[in-house]
Parts: sequence; C-alpha cells; structure tokens
Amino acid sequence: MLPIQSVEQDGFKDMVKTLDPRYSVPSRTYFSKTALPKLYESCRERLSRDVQNASFYSTTSDLWSSRTSEPYLSLTIHFISDDWRLLSYCLQTSYFPEDHTGELIAQGLKDALSSWSLKEERMACMTTDSGANVVRALTINNWQRLPCFGHRLHIAIERSMRDPRIDRALGVCKKIVAVFANSWKKKKALAKAQEQLNLPQHTFITECPTRWGSRQRMIERVLEQQKAIQQVLSADRKQRHLVPTWQDIEVLESISKALGPLLEFTDALSGEQQVTVSYVKPVLSLFNSEVLAIKPDDTELTKQIKQTILDYLNEKYAADSVDKLLGLASTLDPRFKHRYNSADKIPAIESTLKAELLGMLNEEENPATSQVPTADEDQAEEEEDISEPLPAKKTKKSFGSYFKKRQSGKDSEQSTVEKEMQSYLMIPEMDSDADPLEWWKTQEVNFPRLGKLAKKYLCIPASSSPSERAFSTEAAMLVFTLRKISF
Repeated sequence: MLPIQSVEQDGFKDMVKTLDPRYSVPSRTYFSKTALPKLYESCRERLSRDVQNASFYSTTSDLWSSRTSEPYLSLTIHFISDDWRLLSYCLQTSYFPEDHTGELIAQGLKDALSSWSLKEERMACMTTDSGANVVRALTINNWQRLPCFGHRLHIAIERSMRDPRIDRALGVCKKIVAVFANSWKKKKALAKAQEQLNLPQHTFITECPTRWGSRQRMIERVLEQQKAIQQVLSADRKQRHLVPTWQDIEVLESISKALGPLLEFTDALSGEQQVTVSYVKPVLSLFNSEVLAIKPDDTELTKQIKQTILDYLNEKYAADSVDKLLGLASTLDPRFKHRYNSADKIPAIESTLKAELLGMLNEEENPATSQVPTADEDQAEEEEDISEPLPAKKTKKSFGSYFKKRQSGKDSEQSTVEKEMQSYLMIPEMDSDADPLEWWKTQEVNFPRLGKLAKKYLCIPASSSPSERAFSTEAAMLVFTLRKISF
C-alpha cells in the first residue's frame, strides 16, 4: 500500500505513461476528496447491512500508540452469518486523544457501537487484554468480558522466567544474535561453518519483548546452531567470551522443553476464520494433563517453569463468570459438549442454556414486550381499542371438554426446550478436527433454538489478536507515508 501523493511523483507518472500513454492519472485531490470517500461510504453501507442482520455478535478492542505517540482505539466485530460463516470486520480504528481512564474508554466504546447502530444487548462478549483501564471500562458498561488467551499465556510465561539463571542465558542469546546481525563478516563465517557442520542455513531470530514466541524461536535457533556459534566465536579473541557455557545450554534446553509445545496453541487460538472460544477449556485441560504435566526426565528448572504457568492460568480462568462463559461455549460445540465441564458445573450450565432459550421464545412470541412504546404508538393503540368491535358471544362448552388434558403454554415451552437440549446432548460428539459451524449448518433444522445460542457464543474469539492485527496494518501504512518513491 502506497501513500496518495505517489500519483504526483514523476517516477509513478513515467511508469503509467510507459504502460498506457493515453491514460491521464487523476490528481491527489481527486483520490483524497472523491474516490476514497466514495469507496468508504460504499464499503460502510454494505458492512452496516451485514452487521445489522447478525442476531448476536462479539467484539474485540485494543488501545495503541503510533510512532508519533498518537493514541488510537480499535473495535472489531465478530459474528456468524445466516449461512454459518464466521465473519470478522474491523469497524474502526479511531483517534482517541483523551486520557485513557476506564470511564472515558467505556464511553468511547459505547460511542463506537452507537455509530454503527449496534445494540449492546446483542453483544455476547468483548475479548480484551488485562489492562486495568480496559477491565474497568467493561465493568462500567456492565459488559461480559473474556480475557485474551494469548495475553494471559504471555503473562504466565513472563512470570515463569523470573530466575537469575534464565536472565543470564537469555542475555547471552541476545548478544549472540546482535553480533551476527551487525557484522557481515560474522554472517559469512557463520554460513561457512553451517556448510562444514551440515547445519541448516538459517539466520538468527531477534526477540520481540511483547511476543514470548519470538524469544522461544530465538532460543531454538541458538540451540540449533550451537556448534556453528562456537566455531565462529572461538576464532575471535574479542568475542570468545560470548560462547555459551554448558550451564547456559542446559538452561536454554530446559526453557525450550517447557515452552516449545506451547507455540502452536497460541497460533491456533489467535485465528479469525475458525471457532476458538470453545477450545479454551480443552486446551487448559490438555495443559494440565499432558503438555505441562511434570515428567520424570524434566530438570528442576523445567518443572518450575511448567508449574508457574499452570498455577497462573488455572487461577485466572477459574473465575466464575469466565468459567461459566467458557462452559457454555464448550457445550454448544458439538466436538466437546460436556466433556471438559466439571460434573458439578453441568447442571448450572444446562439451566442457563434453558433459561436463555425460554427467554428467546418469549421475545419471539411477544416482541412488543421488549420494546418501550412511543407516544404515537400509545395513541394508535387507544384508537384501535375504540374502533374494535365487541367480542363475540361465548359458545357453550361441550361436556367432553371438561376431561381434556390441559397444559399451560409455559409448561409446553419448557418441555420443548428440555427435549431439544437432551436430544442434542445424546448425539455422539463429532471429530475434533471437524468444523463445528458446518455441523450446525446441517443440523440447525433439528435444533433451531440451540442453533441461535450457538451463533451467540461460538462467535466469541479467544484472543484479542484481530484488533492487534488492525494496528499492525495501520503501522505498516504509517511507515509507507514517511517514505518517498523513487524510480
């Protein structure tokens, strides 16, 4: 993506002239005042229709500062369409110059929803990081919040890294990466050593402080190239001290053994095109039973890292509101249902689902009860009452009608909901690699009421990555605007 002023630069004009001498490039003003606003309005109108048709939706939000320290607030919406596709759109990334207090953020998020005519009661949940101001904002708005899984895992791993041995080993890694990144001679020597030792021709990875995965990949690459590093640095008297000791290697191996298996889980739970919220409980169960379980051959440091991560995640996801939300989502996923719900929590989960289903039925049968009538509507109703004819004379009951079985409407609805719930739970679980949305697409006809709840809860993202990706795109655009094009 290039800045608009590119169309006025000589190099760009020469390129277009070479491609088609007859074509005249419009001015920058045309693009900024006419073409782009028209494209924006068209896109917004189409997107507005899509989000208005969603029965339920969830959101992700994040705060970000540009390279020039300008603050922005993003809002991304997620919902399941009528044809059971999980859709995700960044509604806005708006300038937010006010103080980032919980009260102002709460109002900013309300304004964002209002600008798209989105009703708060249709929002199932908002997924955010654990910033105190953001948590406060959602509390003020009384919105359901799901903590970002990636952020929680990052904090857990950071806590597990608080050890002097780890600090030293990671410091050595960073210095090694810096040496080879800043010297072309060292890069050349490394390539030669890799060829001699039959090692992969890989370069080193630089750590990003806010991404624990980059640190893990840096460690794995240093361990992979350990022999080549030793050969190159040992030949340089000034940098010989950077060769990792056996104690450093042992620490790095302990870290890699504990954290290595976690990489794919972070990537899997950060997707936008597949259901992720129902994976959280199964993933936590897998962490406890296999991935982070203590093994006989683990070093003491590996055991310490695993236990620290488990203790933090188990504590944070044990909160009643979060555990209940994840339990509902897991139950509505035909791959898992009650498999990962505690036996003592299942009755409460089913009770909540039944209550929501009955509430939906009541709204469908009495849509007017959920809306406050206006003065004009009240007057119209009064006029209708005046003009309505008198009720017809009641007919006499037959003798047999006294013996008919009577069932109230409420009891009938309760029975219907319970039967649908039990029928759904009795069906065998589908394969864990299958797409739950495809299952619901074919089975919605059999479970129409539960299908509505599935659309409500399965659209929730387990991570706030979608909003963070929006900022990554914005950052890339801002970098381009600072560059000149030369041909």
